[in-house]
Amino acid sequence: MSKELNTFKKILAIVEELGHIKDIDTLLERILREARHLTNADAGSIFLVENGMLKFSYVQNDTLFKDDTSTRYFYSDQKLPIDQKSIAGYVACTGKILIIDDAYDLPKDLPFTFNTSFDKSANYKTVSIMTAPMKTSADKIVGVLQIINSLDDKGTPTKFTEEHHAYVDLFSNNAAVAIERAQLTRELILRMLKMSELRDPKETGAHVNRVGAYTAEIYAKWAEKKGHDPEEIKKTKDIVRLASMLHDVGKVAISDLILKKPARLTDDEFEIMKYHTIYGAKLFNDPRSELDKLSAEIALNHHEKWDGTGYPGKITDINDEEVDMATGKRGEEIPFFGRICAISDVYDALISKRVYKDAWSEEEVLEHLKSQAGSHFDPELIEVFFEIYDTIKAIRNKFRD
Repeated sequence: MSKELNTFKKILAIVEELGHIKDIDTLLERILREARHLTNADAGSIFLVENGMLKFSYVQNDTLFKDDTSTRYFYSDQKLPIDQKSIAGYVACTGKILIIDDAYDLPKDLPFTFNTSFDKSANYKTVSIMTAPMKTSADKIVGVLQIINSLDDKGTPTKFTEEHHAYVDLFSNNAAVAIERAQLTRELILRMLKMSELRDPKETGAHVNRVGAYTAEIYAKWAEKKGHDPEEIKKTKDIVRLASMLHDVGKVAISDLILKKPARLTDDEFEIMKYHTIYGAKLFNDPRSELDKLSAEIALNHHEKWDGTGYPGKITDINDEEVDMATGKRGEEIPFFGRICAISDVYDALISKRVYKDAWSEEEVLEHLKSQAGSHFDPELIEVFFEIYDTIKAIRNKFRD
């Protein structure tokens, strides 16, 4: 009984920590990791309810993804109908936890079947499955948590126990509340960005989601290579993703005549456009959180260039009544996250169609980024970008215009 009590206390402590995570994607990673830890499960996935469907939203698999290559799978865009034909759909419909001892030996009279396609394509063997609805206190199902292959002391797949059932039941429902809160945070940011989109047709929700995800993943890989603490990486990645989504929010202060011009800007118009960096930073002028500080840093610096030819430059005080563009920051004078977001923003702008230009080919874009390492971009961060390019492509595919 003492072990069970300690586990329940641990679950409550984890749930409290989940409430402090602002970004939905970071939250899903933590929820799945903790659920697997509670049941000693090898793998798992999370589906979120979106537009009446179950959207595949996160995956982990220690057997297949020992080097964290699961990142690109996280950006998959698969959906399931909420019906009783799939295991996840069945659990979403019934609202009850389902435990399967052997996925390949299901009774023939069940309404659902086990989809073997992933096992076949990945050369994996699913044995035991526990699937749990994630319900809020109002009994609203926000998603489905599925964990796979509980392992015994020898690492062999075994059955999930009634003890596991109790742990996951408590954990999944409390996790649902944290998910709903994080979804609200993301929605508030997207609504704020919708103001920019209404003013600037180029500033779409898909674009800011892509830039936020690119920047977060480049940071995470760089930090991992530097040997940073994994927990600190996860916390920072949470904030970086949201702050990067706000990189161009200062465009709300730019004239419609410039923002909506269906052609290239004149030199004078471009000089005015440059001020969106300053206006964006001013929105977070009175920082009350790390998110505010990082949002200001990225908004102000994502158009600086490694060789010092970017903008707005070394401005003494952005709050002066009249602010002039200054000599560009150079190299490591440019704040770190501004340097990452510069890569993300340029990559996405070049590979996307705009009213005044066609999309560049992937080959042209990648060649341009390589050629600009050491002039426009931090060369070390360009290396990281190419190291995770499979993930970059998966992000682009998930958040399509």
